[in-house]
Amino acid sequence: MSVLIDAIGTHHVPVPKLSDGTLDCRIVSLVPSLTELLCDLGLTTSLVGRTGFCIHPEQQLAPIPKIGGTKDVNIEKIRKLAPTHLIVNIDENEKPTVDTLAEFIPHIIVTHPITPLDNLDLYRLFGAVFHAQEKAENLCRDLQQAYDALQAQRNNKLQRVLYCIWKDPWMTVARDTYIAHMLALINLQQWECDDSTLRYPTFTWTPQLVEDIDLIFLSSEPYHFTDEHCDALEKQCGKPVQLIDGEMLSWYGSRAIAGLRYLHNLQAE
Repeated sequence: MSVLIDAIGTHHVPVPKLSDGTLDCRIVSLVPSLTELLCDLGLTTSLVGRTGFCIHPEQQLAPIPKIGGTKDVNIEKIRKLAPTHLIVNIDENEKPTVDTLAEFIPHIIVTHPITPLDNLDLYRLFGAVFHAQEKAENLCRDLQQAYDALQAQRNNKLQRVLYCIWKDPWMTVARDTYIAHMLALINLQQWECDDSTLRYPTFTWTPQLVEDIDLIFLSSEPYHFTDEHCDALEKQCGKPVQLIDGEMLSWYGSRAIAGLRYLHNLQAE
């Protein structure tokens, strides 16, 4: 498959270069982890808009205008920025919003990584479109090395985990999500609700649910779980509860490399 094809099969072309060698493009990113990837590929100067959740790398992003959240974007503010490219994700952004933006943004790059190795195609797509192939290949090398190192030390003991992302109501992730596939790399099987079509299902703590799991993870994002939540839930359920760095398990893009190393340390624990 061509590296210039995105998650919905759209063919893209490399952006033009100006006479001074700079890129003739203006990028708005609605995906925090991919905003970080753009910066790591050396494309900060082409970035003209980001969400308020696009916080890494902090210093590079400080002067870049915020255009709302991942789902509640300011359409008119984006229009005034006159972007040529929009970066979106199927899970994180609303299709009606993207369709509206597509009326005046010529190039929409749609992403949907599900497994850690999907990041390889993601790096190469961005690298090819924005003339950052060398940096993209360096990221591919680092990701593959981290992945191989993790597989070499894979724990053979299967454990059943419930990964919590929200409270009131309690919410988790489906098995066919990036987070669940990350957990599977160290033989942690995410709990599955009765309705397998839901990607981010709600649930209620019941004796049967608690019996069906071995441990509980509370993510630091999007809900800001703390050690206090862990202590209270451990007393309630009688199962081990651990606070997890949500960025390390849910952020694809360049953060995935650190995420795989984080998994290595998590497995050792």
